[in-house]
Amino acid sequence: MADPRIIDVTLDERTILWRSADIEQERRIAIFDLIEENSFAPQRAYPDGYAGPYRIALSVPEGRLQLDIKRADDSALETLILSLAAFRRPIRDYFAICDSYFQAIRSATPSQIETIDMARRGIHDDAARLLMERLDGKIAVDHATARRLFTLICVLHIKA
Repeated sequence: MADPRIIDVTLDERTILWRSADIEQERRIAIFDLIEENSFAPQRAYPDGYAGPYRIALSVPEGRLQLDIKRADDSALETLILSLAAFRRPIRDYFAICDSYFQAIRSATPSQIETIDMARRGIHDDAARLLMERLDGKIAVDHATARRLFTLICVLHIKA
């Protein structure tokens, strides 16, 4: 019986040099929300018909996204590698708007915070759509899953 969902996510901690408390909280929330509700269906038919659930491991070796997909028993199914060139600007923009947002929640008015948050959500939504396009034909994900995966991709890009 098919169960096209993620049940576990790990990040390659070797690629992450530093995280602020705010970013660490974003990571925890993204992983929790992703595991609680997601749609993740690799499009490759596996020889034994395996169709989930999946464990995934994300890393960014040499500027590429590496997505290791495993069975529930942790045995390997496949590794997907995507160029992240198209994500450079969305990642940079997302970090910039998140910095503004985290500063704003400490000192800005509610309407200023709402304006920044709307911009943050817009960047996040655009990046999620881009990720869905890049995964098309490889892995079917819904918009909410793509948003949470983009958050984790951003976390993997923190270098200092």
